[in-house]
Amino acid sequence: MINWLVLDREQQLDEIVAQSVDVPCVIFKHSTRCSISSAAKYRLEEQWDFPVESIRPYFLDLLAHRSVSNKIAERFSVYHESPQLLLIKNGECICDASHLDINVEELKECLPELV
Repeated sequence: MINWLVLDREQQLDEIVAQSVDVPCVIFKHSTRCSISSAAKYRLEEQWDFPVESIRPYFLDLLAHRSVSNKIAERFSVYHESPQLLLIKNGECICDASHLDINVEELKECLPELV
């Protein structure tokens, strides 16, 4: 089970960058109108087995908060995609995946210390 933290303000990106120094943060950009996005979210939630305090998962409804999504692309130098998963550690995006490439195994490869 993922205890999503809602990402709905651009200012939260500063908080995520600061938090990522102590604990990795994940941003999942979800399009509520896209079946691929729903499938990626479902698979991510089904596979999620990280201890609660080991990683902070943020959920962005990008249709409702497109400006936040644009700011994420700018801030972390990633091309905007939907759905998209970004792993933020020490203030940097160290891994990103989109569409059906979004899965827990990819996160584990980027965070071997959590496996």
